[in-house]
Amino acid sequence: MPMYNDRFEIGLEEMDLIEDALRDRVKSLSDVRDDRARLENDRKLRSVKSLLGRLHNQKVFYRPKQGYIGG
Repeated sequence: MPMYNDRFEIGLEEMDLIEDALRDRVKSLSDVRDDRARLENDRKLRSVKSLLGRLHNQKVFYRPKQGYIGG
């Protein structure tokens, strides 16, 4: 059985590019007017939005140790 690589080295610019491409995909899937294709597109939309959420949740956001005022 093949082993999968579970460690990826992606730069910030590459991550932005991936997220932008996924957002463009969401927009194109949302613009479909055909009722027959809408059900399939809804499934794809949920999948793409879920992936965007997982990418967002893996980010480590910077917060200064001192002088941080929450909001």
